[in-house]
This record gives sequence, C-alpha cells and structure tokens, in this order.
Amino acid sequence: MEQNIKLTLQYEGTRYNGWQKQGNTADTIQGKLEAVLERMCGRPVEVHGSGRTDAGVHAAGQVANVHLPAGWTPEEVKDYLNRYLPDDIAVLRAELAADKFHSRLSAVKKCYKYRIETSGKRDVFSRRLVYELGRPLDIEAMRKAAGLLTGTHDFKSFCGNRKMKKSSVRTIYSIQVQQGPEDGLVTLTFEGNGFLQNMVRILTGTLIQAGIGERNWQSMNGILEAKDRQAAGPMAPAEGLCLEWVSYDEREE
Repeated sequence: MEQNIKLTLQYEGTRYNGWQKQGNTADTIQGKLEAVLERMCGRPVEVHGSGRTDAGVHAAGQVANVHLPAGWTPEEVKDYLNRYLPDDIAVLRAELAADKFHSRLSAVKKCYKYRIETSGKRDVFSRRLVYELGRPLDIEAMRKAAGLLTGTHDFKSFCGNRKMKKSSVRTIYSIQVQQGPEDGLVTLTFEGNGFLQNMVRILTGTLIQAGIGERNWQSMNGILEAKDRQAAGPMAPAEGLCLEWVSYDEREE
C-alpha cells in the first residue's frame, strides 16, 4: 500500500542544473530528492515538482509530491530528507495528500519574484540571489508595461520553447514592480495560473528594456500580438529569479 506525500521545499539553485533530473548530471533538485528517498525506502521513486525551475533559479516554496510505501510518517520523511540532502536544499513541510493530488496538475496559482540590483554593487550576502544590473530603472514605465501584460493572453512571444505544440495561453493576475525607499533593489512579483518555459525571465528582460529606455512601454501589446519569440526582449539571468509559492484547490489535497 502506498501513500501520497506532499513536500514543500526551498533551495538555492546556484549550483544545480535545474529541477528536472537529467541523465548526464547528478546535480538537479529532483535527482537529489529521488536519490535520498530511494535509499530511505529501498526502491526507485519518482518525485513530481510543481514546475521545472531552470538551472540557477531558486525556490522559497517549491511543492512536490511522491508516492511512498505506507509506514513512513510525513514527519519521518521530512527528517530523513533533511538529514541527507545537501545544505542548499531543505524540506519545510511534509504532509499526507489525497491520492489524486499532483503538485503540477493540481496547482491553481504560482508566484515568482525577480530581484534586480540597480546600484553600483549588490549586497555580498545576497549576491547569488540578485541580478546585478547596476543602472537605474524607470519604475513608472515598467509598471505601465506590466499593466499591459496582465490578464489572459497568448504568451507565445515570451516562451523559450519555440517548438511547443500546446496552448501558450496563460493568465497573469498581477505584476508588481517595487523599489525599496533607501536601496537600489527592484523586485518584480509575478502571480499567474501558470508560466511557460523561461516565461518569467523573458518577461523580466522585456520589462528591463522598458525600464532603461530601450523599448517603449506601449509596445507590449504588439509583442503579444506577434506571437514570436524574436519580438520580446532578452531572457534575464537565472540568479535573480525565485519561485515563492504555489497554491492549490484545497479539495485536491
């Protein structure tokens, strides 16, 4: 008999090749989790994540689920994982979930944050978590551009997978652009029902262009209409991006 365990975890993605397990490297988040769990229960397991964060991207509230043999309590699973996982991966919570719960398919909303340092040098203690742009941004222009990108749209222009066959329609509920009153840190917060491959980083790169005057904020509608990756801006570096949280319909848990 098996039980479905829901895991909430955090990781600093700097030294990992992303979430998804790969045959040519052991340095993935999924791979590290599965290796420890397989040792714990004595057989292969598959861990499902709510999303496949890119190489170098971080998570404060990634959610995963795994089917394990009955007999291990969620607290025992959490303790075992935290004992043997690397120090830059931590399980915050482990709990029983309904058999039909799936961390990706059951998700209804996700939040990402992208942090940009606009002053001359970033804080040494957060240097792995912030993109050092090192130049001022026009926050108002970025907010106007962000307003045009919210809502339900075909975000094909903001998708890194140009061969994707599935629908690229997504809903972004909000994009907030905030700057601290006394420092140069600008934080972009994206909330949506789902995001395409590299979508948040491409959105960020495009908004940065609006912020430094390389692109008019009013051009966002044209980018969406083009449905062409070439129409959007560059992909922002991985280090500034963090998956903050994932929310679910309580009935699915």
